[in-house]
Amino acid sequence: MSEVKVSGIGKDTSELMLRDFFSFCGKITNIELKEDHQKSAIVTFERPSAAKTALMLDGGTLNGATLHVTSDAEHAEQAEPQEHPSPVRHIEQSDKPRAGIAAEYLAKGYQLSDHVLQRAIEIDNKQGISKKFLSYFNGLDTSIGQRALGPEQTISGKVQSTYYQARDRAMSIDEQKGLSKAAHEYYSKALASPVGQKVLSFYTNTSKQVFDIHEEARRIVGQHKSQRQETSSTAPSAGGSDAQAEPTTQAAPTVV
Repeated sequence: MSEVKVSGIGKDTSELMLRDFFSFCGKITNIELKEDHQKSAIVTFERPSAAKTALMLDGGTLNGATLHVTSDAEHAEQAEPQEHPSPVRHIEQSDKPRAGIAAEYLAKGYQLSDHVLQRAIEIDNKQGISKKFLSYFNGLDTSIGQRALGPEQTISGKVQSTYYQARDRAMSIDEQKGLSKAAHEYYSKALASPVGQKVLSFYTNTSKQVFDIHEEARRIVGQHKSQRQETSSTAPSAGGSDAQAEPTTQAAPTVV
C-alpha cells in the first residue's frame, strides 16, 4: 500500500485541508482521519512515488501545526521504460521533481523549513529527474520554440532581445489551441520569459540550492499574479446606470 501516517494534525484541521495539502504529492485514493486524543490520519496514494514525496514533508506546517509524516513501508520509485513516446503530452503531479513540488508548496503559501527543502533536493539528486518529465519538459521547450521562432529553435536557447516577442507569439498560439492549463500553462509562459533558461535548468537538472527553490516559488507567484491581472483586464463590464452587477465567485486555487 502506498500510504503514510500523519500525526501532529491541528485540532481545527479538516479532511479537506489535509487533502489539499497532500494533493501536491500526487493522486490521493483515500484519507482516514482519526479523531482521537491527538488527531492523526492515514493518507493513501495511487503511486509509491507520491507517498515518498509525502514523507519528504515531515516537519512541514499545516494550519499552524507541525506535521509528522511516517510510513512502515519502503516506497520504491516506479520503474520507468528506457524511452518515452516523444513528445510526452501529459504528466502526473507525482512525475515532477521534488524540488519543483516544494516550490509549488511555498508558492501556495505553505511553510516548509529549509531542512525540508534540502531533503527535496537530496531526493532529486539520488533518484534523478524522471525520464517522463524530462521528455515532457524538453519537448515543451522545443515545441514552443518552433511555433514562436521557427524550425530547430527553442525558447530557452534564444537570446534575450527576442524573448518578449517570442513569448507573446507562443502564448497567442497556445491560447488559440486551448493548450494552456495548470502546469502546462505555467511552464509554457515561464520558458518563454527572460528567465527561460533558469526555469529549464531548475526542472531538468538536479544541481541546485535551497535558494533556487525559493526563487522558483517567487516565479510561480508572479505568474499567477500576472494571470489574474490579465483575466481582470479582459473581463467584460456592463455600462450604464441601469446595469446590474453580476454575482461573482472566486475560483478555487489550482495546483500547478
